[in-house]
Amino acid sequence: MHIVILITAKDKPEADKIAKTLIKNKLAACVNIVTGVKSLFRWQGKIDQAKEALLIVKSRKEKFDKIVKLVKSAHSYAVPEIIALPIVSGFKPYLNWINESIR
Repeated sequence: MHIVILITAKDKPEADKIAKTLIKNKLAACVNIVTGVKSLFRWQGKIDQAKEALLIVKSRKEKFDKIVKLVKSAHSYAVPEIIALPIVSGFKPYLNWINESIR
């Protein structure tokens, strides 16, 4: 199953490092980085906010556990956001490209 994984990082350099490592290790076919994301959240009982970078990762479900392990080792947050969403449908040539890129 193809998935999209959302990961927030503290800044663009951290996001770049994570993205390059995912691609290099063939855990992701593509990573988009969106900077300037404003996040509001509850942390340790208080409402907080941060300016973050969002990684949008295209991969496959069977790679998810390895992705989590890699991201946790490279990430500055104690509890990084790493969530996967199923791709329910997609352009077949693109999905095939994902498969080839992470093989």
